[in-house]
Amino acid sequence: MLLKELTALASPLSQGQVEKLKHLTSELSAVQLAWVSGYLAASANQGQTLSADVATQASVSQTITILYGSQTGNGRGVASELAAKAQAQGYTVNLASMGDYNVRQLKQETLLLAVVSTHGEGEAPDDAMELHKFLASKRAPKLDNLHYSVLALGDSSYEFYCQTGKDFDARFAALGAKQLLPLVECDVDYEQAAADWQDSVIDAVKPHIQSAGASVVSIASSQTASSEYTKQNPYTAEVLVSQKLTGRDSDRDVRHVEIDLGESGISYQVGDALGVWFSNNANLVDEIISSLALNAETEVTVAKETLSLSAALTDKKELTQLYPGLVKAWAELSGSAELLAIAEDKEQTRQFILNHQLADLVKTYPAKITAEQLVEVLRPLTPRLYSIASSQAEVDTEVHLTVALVEDERQGQARFGGASHFLASAEEGQAVKVYVEPNKHFRLPDDPQTPVIMVGPGTGVAPFRAFMQQRVADGVKGNSWLFFGNPHFEQDFLYQVEWQQYLKNGDLSRLDVAFSRDQADKVYVQHRITEQAEQVWQWLQNGAHVYICGDAERMAKDVHQALVNVAITQGGLSAEAAESYLEELRSNKRYQKDVY
Repeated sequence: MLLKELTALASPLSQGQVEKLKHLTSELSAVQLAWVSGYLAASANQGQTLSADVATQASVSQTITILYGSQTGNGRGVASELAAKAQAQGYTVNLASMGDYNVRQLKQETLLLAVVSTHGEGEAPDDAMELHKFLASKRAPKLDNLHYSVLALGDSSYEFYCQTGKDFDARFAALGAKQLLPLVECDVDYEQAAADWQDSVIDAVKPHIQSAGASVVSIASSQTASSEYTKQNPYTAEVLVSQKLTGRDSDRDVRHVEIDLGESGISYQVGDALGVWFSNNANLVDEIISSLALNAETEVTVAKETLSLSAALTDKKELTQLYPGLVKAWAELSGSAELLAIAEDKEQTRQFILNHQLADLVKTYPAKITAEQLVEVLRPLTPRLYSIASSQAEVDTEVHLTVALVEDERQGQARFGGASHFLASAEEGQAVKVYVEPNKHFRLPDDPQTPVIMVGPGTGVAPFRAFMQQRVADGVKGNSWLFFGNPHFEQDFLYQVEWQQYLKNGDLSRLDVAFSRDQADKVYVQHRITEQAEQVWQWLQNGAHVYICGDAERMAKDVHQALVNVAITQGGLSAEAAESYLEELRSNKRYQKDVY
């Protein structure tokens, strides 16, 4: 079998290991390949002489496998903390992303702890999709020897709260595995619940390790190099530029934001996201405090820290996004029959959350509440993730973002998104706390010459600006195609000059645009894909990778359907076969999404 045809299913390697092997060998000469082959053969022979020792160790040690499926990094963080706690107890730990885990190993596991988030409408995150699909298939083995526990991360604002975690828990049980602990569901403010689960599940594995007659062996797991700056320990950077990209007559305000990473040493790859911590707007804080007739200087306690109510609402609590628990709690506090009726209906609650902020809630449904009660009922402030719009090969110690100001008017009052307003109104020198959130499921192909099709309407174009900067730096000419859309050509063509320059220089092969409001019939990127179906199919047959970034609710689904139709009309596939074709592309990392 040729190496380029190798897959995880045809080898004892995980898909991640297969990709690393392909990437390494693609860079080696014939002489180097021969040397590596001999070296590996010698290593294998040496391994055989040690097999007795390995077998002996296997009999006295038992591994706790910790798997995570994470879209925004929270799951990976919880799993890493769990691994550290388990190793501190002396346990042997195998910590891995579900995307790097060989599903054939599952039937060999005896202790498995899973941390998984839910993405979109109850969907598994990208790195958990293969394992999720495998467990639901007829290929899944009986797991009678497995003891497991699942921690599910989710957001109760969404209908399918923690659905992926529920799926994993149900499938493990159906396959004969036994729970160490019942499923734990965590909302956005997951930290304490996750910490409690970590401690409880480590206690729960002890009797199973002891009953297997295993001594406890500490083996340090290899960790990839990472920045010292994280979600919990962000870097205080400076805003260099917050420049409006859209025209003065546009109905939207989109900003190009440049941030200086200074001497931090922070590095990122194209496709990654930047986590941005922000402060709530002072006017919004004052409005809420005034509406509730509270004193801004009243001391409150947040996570064991004592500070003023004003400071807590500015930097510690979420003010611009509601959640179902808050709507219900406020309905009870206010005694409003109208709000109580909304809180009892899931769909009404969902719509209410989409169209209201805390300031609207306290204004429309007055309630008597103390400062301490207020901070207790509010969620912690959480950072926002933005797709990075630059390559360090081009901008060095800077990082660029493309930010759409979230803006609406309710009851004659302007309402803004917390992070977008913070960044849009930032002046030069403004401090902003940031960290890089890696996204290895949105990466350029290992071979720079591989064709890429990029679909990014609106601010979804951000990572493709980074892609093009990287490809130019790598000396890649052509083999790139961008589909971009927005309402108006004259007002909303983001980075227009740059795209035209890429075209002129031959760095970008094709640019198809869809300006939906410039003609009687609305035209979107999916329509352009349909119009270019023959060429799109040809690019796919030539090995192109497809990338989609932007709105998950409508755009990504419409583009997916357009690609299905391309496979049907140009490839002669049935609807079912076309879906399977795209699923195969996704499995082979040729169809990647960064949607929100």
